[in-house]
Amino acid sequence: MPVIFKRKRKATGLTAAVSELQEGVAARDGDRTERAFAAVMEGVPAASDAERVPAGPLLAALIPAFPPTGPRPMLAMAAGYCVERGADPLACAEPILGGVHQDLLDALEFARRWTATGAAEEDLPAADEEIIDDALLARLGSDADEALRLVLAWCAIEEWQPPALAVLCRSTEVRRRYAAALLPACRELAALQRHDLTCLAHALAVLDDESLVVLHRPTGTGFEVRIGGIGDNFQLHTLLAHVLIGGGHVPGERPSAESVRLATDPEPAQGRTGAVATGAFELLAPDGERIWNEGLPDDIPVVEGRRLLVLDEPTYSRSWNADRFFPHLPGAAELARVLTADEARTWFARTSLGGTAPGQPS
Repeated sequence: MPVIFKRKRKATGLTAAVSELQEGVAARDGDRTERAFAAVMEGVPAASDAERVPAGPLLAALIPAFPPTGPRPMLAMAAGYCVERGADPLACAEPILGGVHQDLLDALEFARRWTATGAAEEDLPAADEEIIDDALLARLGSDADEALRLVLAWCAIEEWQPPALAVLCRSTEVRRRYAAALLPACRELAALQRHDLTCLAHALAVLDDESLVVLHRPTGTGFEVRIGGIGDNFQLHTLLAHVLIGGGHVPGERPSAESVRLATDPEPAQGRTGAVATGAFELLAPDGERIWNEGLPDDIPVVEGRRLLVLDEPTYSRSWNADRFFPHLPGAAELARVLTADEARTWFARTSLGGTAPGQPS
């Protein structure tokens, strides 16, 4: 789904507008920069993809040159839209995600100062620029520029989410390089319940080339399954059923071909589909606690250096829409190997099931 600029307009010279913006920024000419910025914002949605592809990295590279209190999220959105239209996500990632990271930290600092200077029962404010006034800025500290930066970060952090998703969902290498550093701050800010950062948190938590130890409790068998690009446990559930049931390794009803295609196809579905996936397992942590389909593969606990998941018989029938969480991010799961009986017993011993897996001699 496009980040912004959904209306088609008459083509303009995006290349010239980007060049003018670069020159205005380099010359520190505020009026020239402002005019060129407006031309870029007008030009990006009207340009051809042939123009957007080279423009994306050039626009992203300008983000750090704009002041923290300037229109950096809008510039990031323009670069992110170019990524959606074919620009290199890796070439655009560092400036976009660097801006995301700084505003996450600044938003958290805003929350810390707000809480430290208010009454105990006072709630954090809504993320709305209408809250900004002299009294609020004074409350955040004596440095007016810093105070403005913090409150603007608090108000604008959700604007960074679309361009961040544009680069994160289109490159494994981008996620490998940048996601781990941003995820803790994203989750900490989301926990304050004043911003909807669900999509950003999910994208930052995506596992790539991750090996799972998967134990099937009803048969006492174990498997090593390698996964990547999976946006939530609904998608994981479908792909585990495809690999294990569809591969003839455990009993059960294999998922439909359409639900597997929707989970894995590099080409995203065009809008929502009516395809349904059906639950084949109960997903459990090693201590027996349920791992929810609404959760993430990142929720699977690590035991002895490996993520360990237990599959049990489903406690009730369930189904869900088979569309994946991130349309532009295809998931993958493949069986690396079947564990030997001794290996399965060893892994079962590390769960709340004790040392003997069902179906195996003690």
